[in-house]
Amino acid sequence: MSVLRELGESFVSFLRILGDMALFLLRLVMYTPRGLLRFRLVVHQVHNTGALSLVIIMISGLFVGMVLALQGFDLLARFNSEDALGTAAALALIKELGPVVTALLFAGRAGTALASEIGLMKATEQLSAMEMMAVDPMRRVVLPRFLGGVIAMPLLVAIFTAIGIFGAWLVGVVMMGVDAGSFWSQMQANVSGDEIFEGVFKSVVFGIAASLIAVYEGYRAWPTAEGVGRATTRTVVLTAVSVLILDYMITAALL
Repeated sequence: MSVLRELGESFVSFLRILGDMALFLLRLVMYTPRGLLRFRLVVHQVHNTGALSLVIIMISGLFVGMVLALQGFDLLARFNSEDALGTAAALALIKELGPVVTALLFAGRAGTALASEIGLMKATEQLSAMEMMAVDPMRRVVLPRFLGGVIAMPLLVAIFTAIGIFGAWLVGVVMMGVDAGSFWSQMQANVSGDEIFEGVFKSVVFGIAASLIAVYEGYRAWPTAEGVGRATTRTVVLTAVSVLILDYMITAALL
């Protein structure tokens, strides 16, 4: 009975947190039209979350594409279909690896930075000081960071995918001797707009989820050093689990 009671309490706590996060997102959506008018704040956060993540995104994208080409070439060579390497690499990167891996890297680099920054502002009572000066922290602090993450994610996914395809070309064409014309022509012929739409849609959804979890955990963090540390850890864990669950749901819905 004690195990069932604990499971029930955990489930109720999960539903409570999920509902609170949904209300938190609703507030952000309501503030978004006016928040976009603060263009400089949003651009600054796009730089913090996007531009400062470019190095890890580009390096990871290059080596993911290279590994994908090695594995794909080995598999396709068994069926004498090496010329389809470009199609296989592009579809894997556009539909799955690009959005998912970028979201996981975003959580580890930008998500933790957002959560810890907002959490430290709460721990040092900067948010309370804003409220005393009649400044809404949700509008001034949380919203620009949320919008910056949502805008930056699709751009990072596009860069990751492009660099990944270059890495696949580098290994497949330059190293393995796949015909360059077949590599690009089959990719152009077999990658349709639906596949590209799926990748873009996933990147937007993952951007909303990752940014929401980061700012929510930071804003709700207990105002202590330990509380900020726990919020940062929860940001990475929850984002990773959420991205994988959402990836399955979107893929199943779009099949």
